[in-house]
Amino acid sequence: MSVSKFQQSIRRLQKKSRLLAVSELGKLAKLDVGREVRKGVPEVILAEGKEPDDVARIVGKVVVHTGRAIVSRASQKHLRAVKLRSGSGLEVEYDPRSRMIVVRSKSYRTNRGGGRVGILTAGTSDIPVAEEARIIAEEMGCKTKSFNDVGVAGLHRLFEPLKDLLRWDADVILVVAGREGALPTVVAGIVDVPVVGVPTSRSYGFGDKGLAALAAMLQSCSLGMSVVNIDGGVGAGAVAAMIANRVGQVRASRSDTRES
Repeated sequence: MSVSKFQQSIRRLQKKSRLLAVSELGKLAKLDVGREVRKGVPEVILAEGKEPDDVARIVGKVVVHTGRAIVSRASQKHLRAVKLRSGSGLEVEYDPRSRMIVVRSKSYRTNRGGGRVGILTAGTSDIPVAEEARIIAEEMGCKTKSFNDVGVAGLHRLFEPLKDLLRWDADVILVVAGREGALPTVVAGIVDVPVVGVPTSRSYGFGDKGLAALAAMLQSCSLGMSVVNIDGGVGAGAVAAMIANRVGQVRASRSDTRES
């Protein structure tokens, strides 16, 4: 075997080891630190149900391996614990609406995927779930553009934001809605890009806690729409970014071809 082929084999083995890397934190957690390299989606630490100090320890371990850690459903106690354990070399961002924490080393840079994710909410109460999705999409390298409170109770509010997203050439549109969950169906019946319906638990009465919204979206007769779980902002942001970044790569390659 030539030296160059041997070096290529070594690099392939090193890459494979990174893809399948697991970092153990005592008996507390097994962290999939190779997930983003393997599939383009970062590991997200769910804080809900975890002790604040445990979350802070996990964050520290993830940052060591990847340069960044993302925490969802974090309380103020979780935030304080993370800040307490984060040294001067780390930047801690907290979004109070979505309850998301992003911790980065100062040298960390997000890889730009070129995708464009549009986000619409039916009501103001749906914004926290939409913000979860936005942060995940941006941390996966997408550009985002959001418009809020454009639900079917006043359908005329939808048209200008939707035209704006189409002029912007959004690759995917996330539509976040509670109550009867009708807005994603309306949007999917108009646009020629994939729509992800995101039902929220912001509802009461018959079909409360998002059940009616989820059922309505699953029963939608508008083709070209997929649906995530109730309050599934993180999952929605991830799948939207994966789709959008694939489109962004094609767009960039075509641009390079024209320039050459």
